[in-house]
Amino acid sequence: MFTQSEEARIVGAIQEAERGTSGEIRLYVEDFCLRDHPVERAEEVFHLFGMHNTQNRNAVLLYLAPKSRHFAIWGDIGIHQKVGYGFWETEKQLLRDHFRRDEAAEGVVQCIQLIGRQLQTHFPSDTLDGHNELPDEIIYG
Repeated sequence: MFTQSEEARIVGAIQEAERGTSGEIRLYVEDFCLRDHPVERAEEVFHLFGMHNTQNRNAVLLYLAPKSRHFAIWGDIGIHQKVGYGFWETEKQLLRDHFRRDEAAEGVVQCIQLIGRQLQTHFPSDTLDGHNELPDEIIYG
């Protein structure tokens, strides 16, 4: 789905967003979503990769299924309690707008940046690099 340079930019955005926070962000991409609602698949993938096991319950998964034209964002309870539904709706609209313009990589990067700001605000780390509990690379399913 992404070019090599887009992948590098996305991974770089994840690393930058996680700097200074204990929060975690992951991106999972698969061709088709076989669920009725992509958020159900996002929750399933979230648990499959153990993202619910972060110390502060502050991991966020961006789920994309481009051939199904679906996406979802799943934030664990720690971050969700801080930002609420309105934040996730804003993120979804940002992604939707970029996907409509065929700018998926840019939309993902901007979404990651906004999530990172919230994580840095609500879950600051004592160290600049934070503690990386989960890998930063894009997961392809």
